[in-house]
Order: sequence, then C-alpha cells, then structure tokens
Amino acid sequence: MTWTTFHRRGEVLRTVIDAVDARHDGRLPTDLPGVTETFGTEQALLAALLLRWHTRLSGHLERAFMTQPADPDRAVVDAWHAAADELPGIRAVLDHYPAEPADEPMATALATSAAKEHVLLGAMAGRHGATPAAAEAAGRALAERARTTYVPGVAAA
Repeated sequence: MTWTTFHRRGEVLRTVIDAVDARHDGRLPTDLPGVTETFGTEQALLAALLLRWHTRLSGHLERAFMTQPADPDRAVVDAWHAAADELPGIRAVLDHYPAEPADEPMATALATSAAKEHVLLGAMAGRHGATPAAAEAAGRALAERARTTYVPGVAAA
C-alpha cells in the first residue's frame, strides 16, 4: 500500500464513520463515493470498522484498568459504554450485521471477531478461568450486560 493509498483509505474511512454516525441505521454506506474503489467488498469495509471498534475498546479497557478498579466487571462495562459513545455508528453496524450478514464469510468473520472480543472482556475482568472458552463465556455475559445497560451519551466518568 502506497502512502497515497494509505491516506486515501483513511479519508474514505472517516467519511464512512461520519455517515454511519449520521444515519445510525446499522447499514454499511457502500453508496458513498470512493468506498467501493477503496475497500472493494462489504466485508473489507466491515473489517476496517471492526478494527476501529476493537482499537477504541482496547484503549478504554486499558485506561479503566490503570487505576486498579475494585470492580473489574464494572470497569469492563464502563469501557464498552465509553467506546460505544465515541463510535455510535460503528456500534450500530456491528449490532446489525450479525443478524443480517451479507454472506457466509461475513457471518464467520463477525462470529470470530465477537468471540475474540468476549475473550478480551472476560480476561480483562479477571475471569479468564482455565480455558479460553471460560473467558469467552464470561466476556459474552459482560458484553450483554454492557449492551442492555447502555444509554447513549451517558458513559461513566
């Protein structure tokens, strides 16, 4: 990837994020100029949005745990809420497509991504257990708690 291509990709991705934030319908905005030429497929665009989400979530998790919280589960949920507040359109896309994937490879990629996020959430809360499956189950429960308690714009201080 050339420097020019890298910057163009970043510009188009910012336009996509602005669009999903404004539309908030959970759909990938493949109708925007440059999206198809830059990303090629819906799955490639979704992968870029997943990377942005995971990067932001990881940053919030790291900040939450820098202060040695007394309630690690709450820290994980608060970090998820803060990331969702910063990336509401991306969160809407990530909530929409697991139920309506464009194809089987997209469904597989989303399931894999969710499982890895759940392992991260479970491990960060100290619920790693003896196996990755135990961490994933704990993380899935924390992600569900975050989703059901989320109120847009009211992230923890």
